[in-house]
Amino acid sequence: MGPDKLKILFLCTGNSARSILAEYLIRRADRGQRFESASAGTVPKGEVNPLALQVLRDVYKMDASDARSKSTDEYAHVKFDFVITVCDSARETCPIWPGQPVVAHWGMPDPAAMEGTPEEKLRAFKGAAVELNRRLELFCNLPFDKLDRLRLEQLTREIGGRQAVEA
Repeated sequence: MGPDKLKILFLCTGNSARSILAEYLIRRADRGQRFESASAGTVPKGEVNPLALQVLRDVYKMDASDARSKSTDEYAHVKFDFVITVCDSARETCPIWPGQPVVAHWGMPDPAAMEGTPEEKLRAFKGAAVELNRRLELFCNLPFDKLDRLRLEQLTREIGGRQAVEA
């Protein structure tokens, strides 16, 4: 991870859908300027959900072919500036991270748990991506250089508490 960028980790249980979407969508929202993103799971599934990759490719025109499902153990000694959980169970089992990062919870339903037709499942992934992208755009537009740590943490947490939009 680069020394000049803020390090951000998106954390979920399986690291196959929501956290993967967030890891890649922040790169688009930030245009690679300020953040270096990663994702991990407390109990990683070991594979990325193909629908997450399809949404990134088809809707956001992003190549996420290098995405992989990783364990939090892989980042145990990395000092992140931000750790954002995107599922409730990861919030409950979130490890303690070195360096006292800003920790926030942006919980949302798991699109991989959606039952239904292939079209309904794809719509769930698109909806999750839209919501994450909206939150990430809000996050990337925060005036980081003008905020103290407590205010930054408060605003980051508030982004996760905002009402979800319908896709």
